Amino acid sequence: MATRTSAFDLATCARPNILKLHPYRCARDDYKDDGTNILLDANENAYGPGLELNKDGSLPDSNNGNGSPQIDFLGLNRYPDPHQIDLKQLLCHLRNTNHHTQKQLQPENLFVGVGSDEAIDALIRCFCAPGRDKILTCPPTYGMYAVSADVNDVEIVKVPLDASNGFQLQPDKINAALAADDRIKLVYICSPGNPTANLIRKEDIQKVLEHPTWNGVVVVDEAYIDFAPEGSSLAQWATEWPNLVVMQTLSKAFGLAGIRLGQVFTSPDIAKLLNSMKAPYNIASPTSVIAQAALSPRNIAVMHANREKIIAQRERMLAEMPKITGVGRFLGGQASNFLLVEILDSAGNPDNVTALATYEAMAEKRGVVVRFRGKEYGCEGCLRVTVGTEAEVTRFLQELPVVLHSLHAGKTISGNF
Repeated sequence: MATRTSAFDLATCARPNILKLHPYRCARDDYKDDGTNILLDANENAYGPGLELNKDGSLPDSNNGNGSPQIDFLGLNRYPDPHQIDLKQLLCHLRNTNHHTQKQLQPENLFVGVGSDEAIDALIRCFCAPGRDKILTCPPTYGMYAVSADVNDVEIVKVPLDASNGFQLQPDKINAALAADDRIKLVYICSPGNPTANLIRKEDIQKVLEHPTWNGVVVVDEAYIDFAPEGSSLAQWATEWPNLVVMQTLSKAFGLAGIRLGQVFTSPDIAKLLNSMKAPYNIASPTSVIAQAALSPRNIAVMHANREKIIAQRERMLAEMPKITGVGRFLGGQASNFLLVEILDSAGNPDNVTALATYEAMAEKRGVVVRFRGKEYGCEGCLRVTVGTEAEVTRFLQELPVVLHSLHAGKTISGNF
């Protein structure tokens, strides 16, 4: 059969900024999970969903007193609720803790989306004109801010975190950048940071919010906030500021990465814009049901119990890892379910070659997958390690010194998993 011909040329038909993109990659693209690997690379909740479940993994029947709603499989021929008021009310109840203000969040303060990633993209589309406006990010930080900016043909201005001071925000430098360029419309601040695990100081965020001339929006990404000390979330504080957006997710502490639910707390005016531009039925019915079940008192208690287990294992890693020859400093903070740690060469210096070799050997030879972060700003020689279950942390702490000893001695690393 003859080859079909056409005047179509992808290179000139597609938008140039889209042609430059590359598909998202993670450690599991290199090391496929066959059920034997210990996965400490993606900051998931290793203890599973924050739900009280039957032995077969199903939700308990709603008639047993648990009160968990059930997925109506017969109703899946109908479109889901486009407004999700019941879900939003539960999220308000979760975050109305009165730590930062007495003003109460209401459903009109919320947008819910397909993970935080939908909100990141929606905010850029809402406030930034392609090819003209800009966003500001503070590296090292979450990579999807840059991906969404590139997709929308929006330039990125970078004001790095202060790597010499625990990766804290540099509000004066941010404010200077905002004063110098009125095309910057959004400032993305990750708190706790990814990959830095540090909580950004409230007073530093307030300095940016109080900028005397800048007309833009401050976005605080709190994906890991439930691993931080009690009262750290600024979600309710969004009722005090017309240009504050606080993003959260059920993927991390709630252990529900698979349902893809993110939430935005902000002023009613900004929430209305986001809700007006979203796809009509962006939250699937099963997602909504599972999320509402997770936000019930009984299942919040399950989440809290799992969180305490993670924090206990985090403290264990903080205590045990420095005893391993070849492990350097913990950089950043300790307010998340992962740690950013230096890997040292045989001379005792943070080293990307050694860190990358450690990452590869741990996965290929020892069956433990972590994440190499050495190419990010201020992260020379660093691995990011998710806090796993007690058994997973035990395995990690057993395998890491074996790998480091072999690398420092120049020996071949054997596999035994």
